[in-house]
Amino acid sequence: MRTGGLAALVAVAAGKSATASHILVKEESKCQELKTDIEGGASFADLAKKHSTCPSGKSGGSLGNFRQGQMVPEFDKVIFDPATEMGKTYGCVKTQFGYHLIQVVKREGVKGSEEL
Repeated sequence: MRTGGLAALVAVAAGKSATASHILVKEESKCQELKTDIEGGASFADLAKKHSTCPSGKSGGSLGNFRQGQMVPEFDKVIFDPATEMGKTYGCVKTQFGYHLIQVVKREGVKGSEEL
């Protein structure tokens, strides 16, 4: 028997999970500055510890493991996109909290996923 509708969507989403880190700042200009620093070789984790306004900054920006739907939609759009590469810095992603730089470390249940 085939299921459909919301139950099918929930079943699909339940199989998607990721491990990621982020840096949260209030201003887009600061976010861009940090992204440039990372692209120039600066440590994502060190910059998260120094600049992130999220409590996760203390742990280098690590958000740990989470399932699709547990984060704000703007996050999910980047993290669970099959085109998103592991370890690459994405952003500045605007959410209700501010501007984020995002790095995906691991993903499961998403086509093209791998682990760093």
